[in-house]
Amino acid sequence: MKPVRARTPYLLVLPAFALFAFVVLGPVLANTALSFADWSGTNAIKFVGFSNFTRAFRDDIYLMAYRNTFIYIALTLVFEVLVGLVLAGLVTARGRKTGFYRVAFFIPVILPMLVIAVLWSFVYSDDIGLINGALRGVGLDSLTRVWLGDPSTALIAVSLVSGWIYAGFYMAIFYAALTRIPNHVIEAATLDGATESQIFFRIKVPMIRPMIEVAILLCVTGAFQTFDLFYVMTNGGPDHATEIVTTYLVEVVFRFHDLGYGAALSTIMTAVVVTIGLVLVRLRGKDGGNGVEF
Repeated sequence: MKPVRARTPYLLVLPAFALFAFVVLGPVLANTALSFADWSGTNAIKFVGFSNFTRAFRDDIYLMAYRNTFIYIALTLVFEVLVGLVLAGLVTARGRKTGFYRVAFFIPVILPMLVIAVLWSFVYSDDIGLINGALRGVGLDSLTRVWLGDPSTALIAVSLVSGWIYAGFYMAIFYAALTRIPNHVIEAATLDGATESQIFFRIKVPMIRPMIEVAILLCVTGAFQTFDLFYVMTNGGPDHATEIVTTYLVEVVFRFHDLGYGAALSTIMTAVVVTIGLVLVRLRGKDGGNGVEF
């Protein structure tokens, strides 16, 4: 049915567009404009051109934050996506009652991030931590350390916590995909003598490839939004070993009160995230995305 008036469709989408412009488009444009200025929030705004951007590419801490972020992405692809895929394979195994395990694995996803960060800070504690306590209990005192205070282990320690939280989230995604695989495919493979592991890795995983690609995209882009876990557990320390882009942005804006420079850093981060997202989507489109239809 065609609208009576030509402008009717535009009037219908106007409220949604107005909300989008107020919440997203307006702040993005304002932030981009501010990135070309020098402003502390109290002084007069001074136009400085591209100096904030050139300063960013000479900022060793900011560049280190990107290095840490990409290391964090690589670790979470293993601790979150890969582990989530394995968990999904276990809870969808035939002949097993897995309802309790599905709930147990997903519980960390719904817990408040602040609570999780505080609890794991105690787990990693040097004096009263469970890890060091267990190592001392079995006579491995030489392996104890300040896990969050050692630059060589801090980033891995936080990434493990992130994996503990979000592995259940990706398990739920893969579980939904695996349950959509037609039963006759699994039955045919079983009749041909395929083992459970062969069915999983050679049949199930290739058939849910589109969902795996979506999970990778979510993991990579979502890593740039991570803040509270790092802020509570390490606040970028020790010696910026766990400094990621978002924690450094907060430090620049709220500690050093350099809003113009912070706007430039966030503009660069937005460009990086959009570029990575477009590249991943383009690569996924070239591959064809064959698998189970959703």
